[in-house]
Amino acid sequence: MSTTGTPVVPGVGAGPVVRPGARAEAPADEPFTDSDTTVAAFTAAAAVVAERLTARAAHASGAAAEVLQATAGMAADRGLATFVAKQADGAGPATATTRAVDDLAAMFTAAGGLMAERVTDLHDVRDRVVAELLGVPEPGVPVPDVPSVLFADDLAPADTAGLDPERVVAIAIRLGGTTSHTAIIARQLGIPCVVGVTDLPLDDSATAALVDGTTGEVVIDPEPADVEARQLADAARRSAGASWTGPGATSDGHAVQVLANVQDGAGARTAAEQPIEGFGLYRTELSFLERSAEPTVAEQTEIYRAVFDAVGAGHKVVVRTLDAGSDKPLQFADMGDEPNPALGIRGLRIATSRPELLDHQLDAIAQAAEGAEADVWVMAPMVAVTSEAAALAEKVHGRGLQAGVMIETPSAALLADRILEHVDFLSIGTNDLSQYTFAADRMAPALSHLTDPWQPALLMLIEQVAAAGLRAGKPVGVCGEAAADPLLACVLVGLGVSSLSCAATAVRSVGAQVASVTYEQCRAAAHAALTADDPESARTAVRALLT
Repeated sequence: MSTTGTPVVPGVGAGPVVRPGARAEAPADEPFTDSDTTVAAFTAAAAVVAERLTARAAHASGAAAEVLQATAGMAADRGLATFVAKQADGAGPATATTRAVDDLAAMFTAAGGLMAERVTDLHDVRDRVVAELLGVPEPGVPVPDVPSVLFADDLAPADTAGLDPERVVAIAIRLGGTTSHTAIIARQLGIPCVVGVTDLPLDDSATAALVDGTTGEVVIDPEPADVEARQLADAARRSAGASWTGPGATSDGHAVQVLANVQDGAGARTAAEQPIEGFGLYRTELSFLERSAEPTVAEQTEIYRAVFDAVGAGHKVVVRTLDAGSDKPLQFADMGDEPNPALGIRGLRIATSRPELLDHQLDAIAQAAEGAEADVWVMAPMVAVTSEAAALAEKVHGRGLQAGVMIETPSAALLADRILEHVDFLSIGTNDLSQYTFAADRMAPALSHLTDPWQPALLMLIEQVAAAGLRAGKPVGVCGEAAADPLLACVLVGLGVSSLSCAATAVRSVGAQVASVTYEQCRAAAHAALTADDPESARTAVRALLT
């Protein structure tokens, strides 16, 4: 038996099936002393959970560190304690916690948007706190004794971030999309992953499985010969990737830079071990998630310099200014409650009311760039109109740096020609561009078919932006999750994109795939994807052309 979903991380993994353990539940006869005791017990347990998650975040990097820290922040949030206090009359701590989270989850779901996205995280915090209160192990994914395949309805980001790629060799989940936290973290960890498998057997009927993260197939109780054949083919693909040493180019010499996404000095040093030509996305805000006050210019300068020093002489670093707001809240850049944060004051828009935050950051970037051997470029997120790009460019150019903007809104894509009159480059953030193009929350599992980066309408916008770059003689890159898909990377090259920035773990597979085809093949693949009716048809057509 086999079923299919959306492939998000290429590769093949096979083995016995494991599933997340059942969560601990508050006993019906939980003892109650008084409300103060209930709240105190919750507060102590929540603090332990937050501390544990923060410690795990300190040993992680990239998206894994981000989601672990965000979950820790939710556990420690005073708002949750307030809701527990409201439920504490006559209820023990585990019961009060469960009731409080039920109320909050209902409010988050009704609010929609970003708030609805956090319900999975909220339930994860509930389960961890309740387990701590009851003195039982934290819920989550078991650690198998042998390489295994993980089946799940959905995965909390904190659970995905804690996976060991040596023990969990593939993931298949019923929910989720290509830009969900599960997919992003799985890609960072290099674990083959298929999402949106609607008929995935979550009972005990499947004892073993094969997951093909390239085709999207999930084979239940596969034949040994099929496993061997697919694993041999995957090993050959991985070997080609391992032997790729750059620089990025098609087989006939059409240059395309292959870059890495980074978030801090440690991650940058690790990424620099790959055959990259620089860092195409430096997510500066991820260094400041725990800061309650704005870091000084001197503190920021030191942090940025560590990244610049890691990249190597002559290689570029594209620094994204603070992408705060929405799913990346910063305490010192909090714009208050908003009905829909994803459509609110985020990214560059914060500088309208807090211009000093942008000025201080640009000062720090300029100081860190002085004497550095890296080629430092600066871009801002969430640009929507030409005037925003022009104002940013004036500030960045005034500090002697290359200026660019991210194309994440359809308006910016449509105005690409005009924006390029002011800036030196563009970088397409496909994750946000997809959700704004299709009016579909990129974290909503039910809408994952719309936010798939293979959607022809999204590719049409990318083609339009890349064409504007070619007319202006200025580079246009892609730094969203789309750049980490080796087949889609070839399509992007065919659309006219000049650089691809992805998770460091995807660099070699992307570079090797691009190097295996000609530029004309990339153009043919782009045409096939653009003229397809849907993402699956696009994948099938391109796979037939390039593999």
